[in-house]
Amino acid sequence: MFGFRFDNLRGDIYGGLTAGVVALPLALAFGEASGAGPIAGLYGAIIVGFFAALFGGTGSQVSGPTGPMVVVFAGVYAALQGEPSLVFAAVVLAGLFQIAFGIFKLGQYVRLVPYPVVSGFMSGIGCIIIALQASRLFGHEPEGSGTIPALVEIPGAVMDPNWVALALGLLTLVIVFKWPAQWGKYVPGPLAALVIGTVLSLMMPGAPILGDIPTGLPSLIIPAFSADTLLIVLEAAIILALLGSIDSLLTSLVADNMTRTRHKSNQELIGQGIGNTVAGFFGAVPSAGATMRTVVNIRTGGQTKISGMLHSVLLLAVVVALAPLASNIPHTVLAGILVKVGYDIIDVSYMKRAHKGPRWDLALMVLVLSLTVFVDLITAVVAGVVMAALAFVKQIADEQLKSLGDLTQEGLSIPLADDEAAILDKHSEQISLFDFGGPLSFGAAADLGHHVREKSKGKTRVLILDFSRVPFIDVSASRAVETIASDAWDAGKTVFISGMNEQIQATLSALGADAHLSGQSFFPTRHEALDAAVERLERENHSAQDSGSTSTEQDGLAQPA
Repeated sequence: MFGFRFDNLRGDIYGGLTAGVVALPLALAFGEASGAGPIAGLYGAIIVGFFAALFGGTGSQVSGPTGPMVVVFAGVYAALQGEPSLVFAAVVLAGLFQIAFGIFKLGQYVRLVPYPVVSGFMSGIGCIIIALQASRLFGHEPEGSGTIPALVEIPGAVMDPNWVALALGLLTLVIVFKWPAQWGKYVPGPLAALVIGTVLSLMMPGAPILGDIPTGLPSLIIPAFSADTLLIVLEAAIILALLGSIDSLLTSLVADNMTRTRHKSNQELIGQGIGNTVAGFFGAVPSAGATMRTVVNIRTGGQTKISGMLHSVLLLAVVVALAPLASNIPHTVLAGILVKVGYDIIDVSYMKRAHKGPRWDLALMVLVLSLTVFVDLITAVVAGVVMAALAFVKQIADEQLKSLGDLTQEGLSIPLADDEAAILDKHSEQISLFDFGGPLSFGAAADLGHHVREKSKGKTRVLILDFSRVPFIDVSASRAVETIASDAWDAGKTVFISGMNEQIQATLSALGADAHLSGQSFFPTRHEALDAAVERLERENHSAQDSGSTSTEQDGLAQPA
């Protein structure tokens, strides 16, 4: 039913146990940073890690508290004054939203977020984590929540350090940044820093420690909210759901690249949603797919969901039996571990090369990073996606307008039959043939009428709009066609349309955009439209000549004898 595989059992056991060891210090650190307490971080890794692995769509993924999720959750925790029924109502709703995302197959759209937005967002999260932990390295706790109070606290902490805490914090930083990769195969750097720092703090006390940590299983929390807090809870739930979905699916892509497999994005969202929904009922920190723990799991042999579930079982054993030992862990040691996590989240490789790429992408990344750090996460993501989309539409519109060719004046952008080319060559001053090279975006539609008007000035009497390569149009493009037809009508010109499919004709008719187009204006092929244009010109020429002859005769009769 759940798709268990036992052909890699040994690798899954080793990968799951190793991932659990790596997850222990991170879960404690993230729980402490969230405001809900270290044990809440462990509960998050246990509950979400187990259910996301069981019901998810990425076999090798390991879930637990992550930097982005904890930063958002810490803000939610502070905004709701730490009231459990409100805080964890947001977590439960976030999980339900994620389940809905999966059911309605929205997972594929997460991958449409542009890389500069993801880079700026993740780098901003990394900067926030470092800012929040900086004063703790010196033995101080920032007053108030958020990035700004944490930054304000740093100068005072530097001027008045707790020397024991500072020494332990610096030692932690050295270990997590310089721990040899060969040793890391046996003992991960964060775990080594946690053990060494805690043992040293027992030998030279004075640094603030975590204190009592509850043991055993978590208690049930009944989510609740009032009319006054409904909007806050809903907003928090949406942010957590979106962020958790993006975080998890990005990690799934990393896992795919390492294992040469393909994850099921919508199933993964359902699994993450189930995990976070259950976590909310037991006071656990909301979680997502964790990149570092997933990578460790894969590199040590984990391939199936058994590894992710086993990682949770190991952490559960720690909570039940070893929580009292964790009470002696210094805050500064966890802060040092989180500083390394924050640094790893910052997209340093892109920042080093960003100036060599498109300047707009660099500006977008900096904007999203700044909004993430100094405003809020949802504003940063929304602003980044909207601006990236507008910039992309502008680029596409420019290219579409550039390729919009009057084939009689700018050379052939499409292959024409010899007889078609001959007609255009003979009547180049009176017939303008415009080729639309593909779907018309709303960005191009805004200037479409103006471009056609400018390129068909002079003696042009017949406009032919070739829609042979246009599969569909939207309302904006329909109005642009209406504008072209209306302008031509006012100028006494004729508009013929070739190659337009029935769907587009129906759209024009439904919107009333074909008011100046008759049934005789549409032709199946470009050649038929050109022939009709020539016939129209010949009729007009004959009419003009007949009118001229009649006028001359009348003038002659009017002459006196």
